[in-house]
Amino acid sequence: MRLLVIEDDRDASAYIVKAFRELGHTADSAENGLDGYALASEGAYDVLIVDRMLPKLDGLSVIRSLREQGIATPVLILSALGQVDDRVKGLRAGGDDYLPKPYAFSELLARTEALARRRGGASGTAEDTRYRVGDLELDRLSHRVSRGGKDIPLQPREFRLLEYLMRHAGQVVTRTMLLEHVWDYHFDPQTNVIDVHVSRLRSKLDKGFAHPMIHTVRGSGYVLRAEEGGAV
Repeated sequence: MRLLVIEDDRDASAYIVKAFRELGHTADSAENGLDGYALASEGAYDVLIVDRMLPKLDGLSVIRSLREQGIATPVLILSALGQVDDRVKGLRAGGDDYLPKPYAFSELLARTEALARRRGGASGTAEDTRYRVGDLELDRLSHRVSRGGKDIPLQPREFRLLEYLMRHAGQVVTRTMLLEHVWDYHFDPQTNVIDVHVSRLRSKLDKGFAHPMIHTVRGSGYVLRAEEGGAV
């Protein structure tokens, strides 16, 4: 799954994001309603996890604004306000589920998975959970990658790396972009971690195939494309 957590409690947000990433999912975060709305408007997320009480723009306003823009991404509302009237307001604002605080992560996970399945089974939305570039396919819900019909098992970090490259297929993805969106570094650690993971991913994707999928753009980064082509 690809998730967005909009939560102003940094400890709570970090815990949720870390827990989902350890399970191999992709999780982004925002600390206020305005940033969360911007990310939710631009990103192809499977589920949004939204705290009700947010600075700059409260959670219910975020949800209403998204629905007014025609964005139907499922929303799970988190809130310390757990009375019936509070839950009703959240659902009427456009939320799909409501989980009162405190909660167990196992329940948060189960509810999130249920919303993602519902989205994947809805008419016209199955394509949102899959990427295809040439004969390479990635399914974000089942965590399955295949090329030419052959399954390719990947480690969680390799899966996140490939997902990001496929989301930006045909575009040059820089080292900085990969550090920020795949490794969550907002600085360059001056290591070869990206080169090592790209090399491993290449070996898995290209084994048994004539044409490589990931190409190096010297001095810039990498680009994933289906057609034959080498380093630029």
